[in-house]
Parts: sequence; structure tokens; C-alpha cells
Amino acid sequence: MMVGQYTNKRILVVGAGKSGKAVASFLIKHGAKVVLTDKKMSLPVDEELKKLAEEGVELVLGGYPLVKDWEVLVVSPGVPLTEEPIVYSYQEGIPVLGEIELASSQINAPIIAVTGTNGKTTTTAWIGEILKTAGVKTLVAGNIGYPLIEAVYEDWEAVALEVSSFQLETIQNFKPKVAVILNLTPDHLDRHKTIEGYLKAKARIFINQDKSDITILNFDDPLIRSLGDKTPGRVMYFSRNTELNDGVFVKNGKIVVKSLGEEYEIIEVKDLPLPGPHNLENALAAIAASWSFGVERKNIQKGLKLFQGVAHRLEKVAEINDVLFINDSKGTNPDSTIKALNSFDRPIVLIAGGRNKGNSFFKLAREIKEKARLVVLVGECREEIREALKSVGYDKYLLAQDFEEAVTKAKELAKPGDVVLLSPAAASWDMFRNYEERGELFKKLVLKFAEG
Repeated sequence: MMVGQYTNKRILVVGAGKSGKAVASFLIKHGAKVVLTDKKMSLPVDEELKKLAEEGVELVLGGYPLVKDWEVLVVSPGVPLTEEPIVYSYQEGIPVLGEIELASSQINAPIIAVTGTNGKTTTTAWIGEILKTAGVKTLVAGNIGYPLIEAVYEDWEAVALEVSSFQLETIQNFKPKVAVILNLTPDHLDRHKTIEGYLKAKARIFINQDKSDITILNFDDPLIRSLGDKTPGRVMYFSRNTELNDGVFVKNGKIVVKSLGEEYEIIEVKDLPLPGPHNLENALAAIAASWSFGVERKNIQKGLKLFQGVAHRLEKVAEINDVLFINDSKGTNPDSTIKALNSFDRPIVLIAGGRNKGNSFFKLAREIKEKARLVVLVGECREEIREALKSVGYDKYLLAQDFEEAVTKAKELAKPGDVVLLSPAAASWDMFRNYEERGELFKKLVLKFAEG
């Protein structure tokens, strides 16, 4: 669908979060008749929704429209495809689009799209930093917090785009120039049901590529490596553990690109600005994407060093009485929290818990036993995590009734030399609208401690 095709179209937008609001705003500006619906929202509405209503968007909140007269449905990433309007649309042959499908059809710039269970935000932002360093006018958008649809009003030379499995489920013609798949560990199984279903959703990132495009895959992850003969694009692997015949890898403490038989040293591992083996993997992927995009070696090196990380991902908040407070609110699954635990060589007081997304906590429990001096559990799944900890013989945990109490207890029980690490291993939706809100409250509480 190009812009002119929206005029007078009746379009239902399902989900009134950040993405849904941006889509509704775009469509109403281009002459569509827009209904924005969200069964989880009710009156009174916020200022953004009020403005949309004033612009002509019809709001249906607390339920879905009774009259099924839409010609196109646009679904927000967080809305399951089992919701009634979406099921109806599929049954009736009504087009069902996601925001990135809609937006990418309006953007002429080449897209570097990044997906995977963990590391998406960091890698996407790191790629953006490298491209900007190279003088490329680059937008960093997508699941990273800036809806792609908001970028259609400006000309870009490149887009670094974080995409989730939810967003990929509804693509039709979305075609990134470079597609990156970082890793795959159990997550969102409440939606995808099986690891195979989850992998299939992730692999949709390259379904519209051709041999002029590049697919970047993690050689160290067997599931991701197995996609190498399934993509229509040209494959470039990256590896932390193996010297590759062609690709990006670590050799003698340095990151190396090997291409057409030639080796090019990029940077020493010790010079990367972010800690942890997972960030080494993120750097390898960012280098592979930038190299594939044609960025010169000196600009890749400079962009790698300039990058300072992203908010809510191993973000240093403060150091109070020799206790380091780290905000990793974006750690919303067990594997992400395991990686956070392995990023520090100091004793850790871990704050964990929230809403489980269908994950097992037993692997995390074994890691906690090795890495954490103490755990404060909070949120809906705190009992699930406690049972996992008990099963591995770990009893250094305590329960908090709410988030503020969890942070306060962690602070009171931390000793000089400790790290207080917020890395919940679960979603935020039981207590917060999103992980950003959870992280911001953590930072606010910590800075209050610092003032005190």
C-alpha cells in the first residue's frame, strides 16, 4: 500500500500503545478513516489519544468494535494474533499488516534489520553509531522505542531497525538489505508455543531477500547457523569461538573480518567499551552488518569505541558507598539475566521477578547459585523463581511485596564491593506499562538513596 491508497479506506488499528498511536496518526493524515481500539485501555484517555480523537480518529477502548466494517487491519506488536478482530480479518481475507510492514513500504532507505532473543537493542544502536560515524544519515528505530512509521516524513540514507518476532509475524513485503539474527533461546513461548515456532517467526526476517542482500547469522548458535541454507540472501557468519573461512571472528584477542581470502583486523577485544561475552557477540554482529553495508574499517573501529550502550541494558546508575547499582530492566528473560550475571566479577545482589513469558527458571537458578550472593524476588513469578532456586539448593533469597520494597531491601543488604543488579528475567507488565518505566523507577529510587 502506498500513501494514496489510504484515502477513504476504513482501517482498524488494534493496540493503542506507542506503535498503534503512531500508525493511527500517520493514517489519518493520509485520508484514511481510522478506528483505534484497545481492549485493555479505558477512559479517561491520555493527551496523545485526545489529540488523535480531535484529528478524527475514532477511539474504541475497553473492547473491540461491534461493527466489523474495516477494509484493512493494522496490528501492534504486543497484540496476539489470536485476538478476535485479527482472527476475523484472516477468515474474511482482510489484509492484516504490522507497523513495520506499513512503514517500510513508505521508506526508500536501505534497512539493516536486527532480531534475536537477546542483544537486539544494543546491536541495533551500535550499528547506528557506526553508520553515523561514517557520515551516513541513519535512523535508529523499531522495537527500540521509536516507531518506524514516525520516520516516513524525512529522507534517510540508512535505517538500523530492531525487529521482534511479534513484528515479523505480520510482514508481507518487508525486505531488509541486511538481516541480522543474533541468537535464539526460549522466550515468548506463551505466544509461539515451541522453540521451533519461535525460530520460524525470527527466520521471517529474510523471506523477501534475494542474492543481492545479506543475511548475518551467529555461527555459535546451532539453531541460527542452521538457517544458513534457508535464506535467499548471501550469508555472512560471525563467531566468538571459531575462526571462519569467511566472516567475522576473534583471533589472538582481536576481532577480524575475513573476506575473499583476506583478513582485516578491526579492533582488539579489550578495547570494546561494553563488558561481557554477550557484548562481544553484539560487537561481532554490528561489525558484520556495517562491513556488509560498505562502511570503511577505520569508521567501524571509531564507531565501536564511541558507543556507550543503551538505557536499561547494563546501565550504570550510581556507586554509593562502594556499591554499584546497575539497571538491566531490559533483561526480560532468563537467558538475558544469565548474561548480565556473567558481566561482573564482583558479588551480586540480584533483583528479579515480574511476569513470566512461558520460560523455565531452572537454568537461571543454577547460574544464580554460582554468581549471586543474595536475590530479592518480586512480582507475579517470584514463587516460580523461588521454587527453581530451592530445587538447586539455593536459599539466599527473600521476597518483596512491591518493587520499591525490593530495591530498598537490596540496597540495605548490599555490602561494600557488591553490585546491586536489576535484571528481572521476566516482563514488566504485572507492575509497569513497559520495561522502561520499571528501569526509570529503579534509577529514581537509587538516585534518591545517593542524595540521602
